[in-house]
Amino acid sequence: MTSLNRRKFLFYSTAAGVTAIAAACASTSTPDETAGDTAGDTAAAGDCPRPAEMDARFCDRDGDLVADPPEDPSQFVNPDTLIFAYTPVEDPAIYREVWSDFLTHLEKVTGKRVEFFAVDSNAAQIEAMRAGRLHVAGFNTGSVPFAVNFAGFVPFAMMAAADGSYGYEMEIIVPADSEVQSVEDLKGKEIAFTEQTSNSGFKAPLALLDSEFGMSEGTDFKATFSGGHDNSILGVFNKDYEAAAIANSVLTRMVDRGVIDASQIRTIYKSETFPTTGYGYVYNLDPELAEKVKEAFFTFEWEGSSLQAEFSKSGEEQFIPVTYKEYWPVIRTIDSVLGVQYTQPQ
Repeated sequence: MTSLNRRKFLFYSTAAGVTAIAAACASTSTPDETAGDTAGDTAAAGDCPRPAEMDARFCDRDGDLVADPPEDPSQFVNPDTLIFAYTPVEDPAIYREVWSDFLTHLEKVTGKRVEFFAVDSNAAQIEAMRAGRLHVAGFNTGSVPFAVNFAGFVPFAMMAAADGSYGYEMEIIVPADSEVQSVEDLKGKEIAFTEQTSNSGFKAPLALLDSEFGMSEGTDFKATFSGGHDNSILGVFNKDYEAAAIANSVLTRMVDRGVIDASQIRTIYKSETFPTTGYGYVYNLDPELAEKVKEAFFTFEWEGSSLQAEFSKSGEEQFIPVTYKEYWPVIRTIDSVLGVQYTQPQ
């Protein structure tokens, strides 16, 4: 059995599928109701309770599913320079400039110097925060649970449209002139995924292919990993990949920048909407500084900024407040039934 098959959506032979779970979570759950949806039983170590999947170095006394700040103020981190990293979805050089206006604003609000840290993988970004080398970050949807439970990430913001709507969809794409016309036509072919921590680039498509189409890796299709959404998209565009599972928000921005010609790519599957990149800070950041970081996100003026120039391409125009407990239940559900453990990602 392959490593991918070990992570299959085992219970979906009798379930309606991940789209039904997503709809149910979005329409019926409240923060209180989702408190234990897939969080696991609470583990207690003295006066340090935590969800079973959370690393033993953290406590969660208030039950919000993220690590509490240390009780001992001497353990707070208050660096002269804040390190910021954005999820490694595309060329870091591009996003250093994209985030430049916001990071200038972050410097003004916090009174700290801020540096953009270019990471080349989700695993490297998570490890940097766990090791204390990263203070403020945007983690992609699928990496957020890893970052929360393994690295002490505390998400509090997400990008959204002007009307408050948010999210993206997973799409399976093929070259425009491909013989593949439907998901079923992928049988016997190779599909490119991004990384194993990615929601739209790996976990969601793996689950959906199994639950909705009865297709499993190694039996019905071969799998390869590109390392990122941009690589997968370019691979399909250049016909290096027969098909790829990607986040359509990344595809939209690449088309708008002229990196690829949209007419050369065709979508054969589009999922329900998922939450997008979560922004937050490391759990032991000095609470007063953490509040300043929050203030910077929610007071940033998008109009005319480098952020607006880039992210308006995918309809995003503001930061909205979020919590891990309320906004990530569908992702936790996917991870739970896939048997994902929030340890060091590969």
